[in-house]
Amino acid sequence: QVQLVESGGGLVQAGGSLRLSCAASGLTFSNYNMGWFRQAPGKDREFVAAISWSGSITYNRDSVKGRFTISRDNAKNTVYLQMNSLESEDTAVYYCAARGRTGGTYFVAGGYDYWGQGTQVTVSS
Repeated sequence: QVQLVESGGGLVQAGGSLRLSCAASGLTFSNYNMGWFRQAPGKDREFVAAISWSGSITYNRDSVKGRFTISRDNAKNTVYLQMNSLESEDTAVYYCAARGRTGGTYFVAGGYDYWGQGTQVTVSS
């Protein structure tokens, strides 16, 4: 079965950093584009970042550009989200998602096929 397992969330002070990891199993990892989404209480799930199957193309929402970096290691079946200069507005549950190479979109949650359970990121100010 397909599993995506996030880790690395926690409590951090504003201006600090965290690195989220998402370990995938049960799929051919290199055949999937990967994304990170987040959802804060009372808010819709929103796109954060995405990376193509090979890692050659990345996207970030405007509010995290210059602060967050998505990357992947296909040999380890893992996608990462390095988060620097964290702000209180970044507080949310962060979800890892996988999207087949030929379907859906990078930017919409409905375009993804598989999801992890999420990891909480809390930024104190």
